Amino acid sequence: MSVPKEATAAIITGVDQKPEISRVEIPKLEPHAMLAEIQTATLCGTDIHLWHSAGKSMPYIPGHESCGIIVSKEGNHLDVLGESVEIGDRVIWAYPFCGECYYCTVANQPTMCPNALRFGREPVGVYPHLLGGCATHQYVPPRSSVIKVPDGVPSELAASASCALRTIMHGFERLGRVPAHETAVIQGTGPVGLYALAVAKSRGFKRVLSIGAPTSRVAVANEWGADATLNMDEVPERKDRVKWVMDQTGGIGADVVIQCAGSMAVSEGIDMVRAGGRYLSIGEGGTNKDIEITPRAMSVKMLNIIGVRSGAGRHFYEALQFLKYGKFPFGDLITGTYQLDNIADAFAGMKSMSEVKAAITPNG
Repeated sequence: MSVPKEATAAIITGVDQKPEISRVEIPKLEPHAMLAEIQTATLCGTDIHLWHSAGKSMPYIPGHESCGIIVSKEGNHLDVLGESVEIGDRVIWAYPFCGECYYCTVANQPTMCPNALRFGREPVGVYPHLLGGCATHQYVPPRSSVIKVPDGVPSELAASASCALRTIMHGFERLGRVPAHETAVIQGTGPVGLYALAVAKSRGFKRVLSIGAPTSRVAVANEWGADATLNMDEVPERKDRVKWVMDQTGGIGADVVIQCAGSMAVSEGIDMVRAGGRYLSIGEGGTNKDIEITPRAMSVKMLNIIGVRSGAGRHFYEALQFLKYGKFPFGDLITGTYQLDNIADAFAGMKSMSEVKAAITPNG
């Protein structure tokens, strides 16, 4: 495949500023690195949070959810199944972890690696420059776990698997066994919350309850089989939402609450968990504000509080398999498709929540 000398990229140059379209030189590949021609990049809440706050990284190419076709490579690169990755393969890829630090080698928690590159936020002026998906091409670093996209999985959904869904898979791995009698509450109806709902329904919970907004997203939760939904726009008071969960669970509380709405939802969610239950917190929400949690949650209430961050290669693979075999209308998540020349509209739609997930097709 022919490779141009330059890529066309959307670049964030200032906080809340419209992305600028510019040309970026295609970097020389390191040994075992690859170059992907982007089929689709999808935006999520993290992209919007970074847009509001990532001044230290600017200018940068946004987009950390990418699906692309390999057009160039330097040496050999194996995918997570040990198969050779070849030019023409359609793939997604994980953040490259260093493989040498305490978290990579001893703790076996590579997503905590302090030396990992994070796509969609690295300064464009620093080699290898093309580390964001909102560009015609993206650099795939040598240490990235690569996962081939199964036939039948659209590129826009494969891209979304490389953040929202892989994190859900990591979260459910940490959550552990799901007894068949349990009830789960999902806080949030964005892409992470909707994927959490789909996985929860597939893992055997007796009931799955969904809390979120706006109405259009709650409608998707209903379509995907939530046993009951609560629209936060219609129930604005925290105490009333907690009461709703208690009413739904016979006054006991949910066995599991999964937070996909942002860190400011944590305190409320802990109030929804039954004594002795589990609280899985996934959504960060891009805020540095402190939250209050009573010590009673850890001692007298005896909760297991579980955090999750990002995902390793196996979670990306599991996410794609779920998209391939899952029985949900996953296409409902992709509510708008944009090219680079109108990417500012995609950011505006994500900011206003009129889009569930916006897809960017840099190569048309």
